[in-house]
Amino acid sequence: MYNAVICRYHEIATKGNNRTHFERTMLENLRRILRMELPDLRYRRVRGRIWMEFADHRNFNEQELEVIHRNLALRAMGIESYSPAIVLAPELEKIREVIKAAAGEIIPPAIEQAHREGRTLRFRFRARRSDKRFPLCSKDIEIDLTSLLGGIYGRENLKLDLNDTADITIGVEVREEMAIVWLESFPAPGGLPVGCNDRTLALLSGGIDSPVACYLTMKRGSPVDFIGFHSAPYTPPETVEKVERIANYLNTFQQPGRLYMVNIVELQKMVRDNCNPRLRTVLYRRLMFRIAALIARKRKIKALLTGESLGQVASQTVENMNTINNAVDMLILRPLCGQDKMETIAIARKIGTFDFSKEQVPDSCTVFAPDNPSTRVTVADAEAEEARIPGYWDLIEKAVETVEF
Repeated sequence: MYNAVICRYHEIATKGNNRTHFERTMLENLRRILRMELPDLRYRRVRGRIWMEFADHRNFNEQELEVIHRNLALRAMGIESYSPAIVLAPELEKIREVIKAAAGEIIPPAIEQAHREGRTLRFRFRARRSDKRFPLCSKDIEIDLTSLLGGIYGRENLKLDLNDTADITIGVEVREEMAIVWLESFPAPGGLPVGCNDRTLALLSGGIDSPVACYLTMKRGSPVDFIGFHSAPYTPPETVEKVERIANYLNTFQQPGRLYMVNIVELQKMVRDNCNPRLRTVLYRRLMFRIAALIARKRKIKALLTGESLGQVASQTVENMNTINNAVDMLILRPLCGQDKMETIAIARKIGTFDFSKEQVPDSCTVFAPDNPSTRVTVADAEAEEARIPGYWDLIEKAVETVEF
């Protein structure tokens, strides 16, 4: 039945002179995520929409629509919503015929479901007419088609509802060269197309938070490289393997980024042997940020990214986060800062990272972790402890040299 897919965007439409750049980036992303499974799909921009259809204008089959749904729902950053659609000639009688045929597939079962719930099915039309030569205005198109379906199914079965509470919304667009009919609208990620902003470097662990932070940053248009830390031989090979799997999965949302793995066990030992145990967690975070910043600068990346949330653990108090920030002179993005854990878990489940993250594998944060970490470590406290570590900066440089790709 459907011979096209219409993609709508919202935020991109506000971009003024830069709009074309955002639209082109979004088109390239759609091609990237769909070309393996739908290689003969064509893409074009049509007046505030992204349009997808086959070169021979054939209909989508069920398997092809499933590919569209699976990929656009999560991976089409920048797209606000999309609809499988029927494209036809911009003639009123043909529009009526298509509406009757399409409604015949969705309305009878919807009426039965509404009756089982003891109510009347609520429906509405949403029409847009850009071709002023068309005999009916937008409002009259809605009235005409509402009367058409009311006559077929009866007022006892259908109730007009012009609000968002309608069970079924049928869309009709009339343009000079075509008419478009859609029966359902599905949500997409929204935001901005990944690749329209500068790259960031994410401190990626095997936990729940940092993969979600990566996804949300991609949604703001920024592609992500990844840096993970391990403490072999105190952490098993599974520590690195888990981070690799998460990074590979996150790369399905973007043009693939690099993963850097760094062994910090020698630094951790020096912190353990020379510093106040209650400050270890913050000192570990500061050295991780310093290593990440050095690698970021080599890659000409201007921002670090973390999954930290304010107040969630001891290192994430305002005082401690300020002390950690002080370790580097680089922008640090924390998209989860205002989220609670359950909100983050819900996003992780939605985007598919939760199953990776819930695997019980030790990470470097647990190596030599203190029993009672301080929640109020000042910059002066941290610097005084770091001054007690022999060759601290040489150890930082050495850790960077051991990076694995």
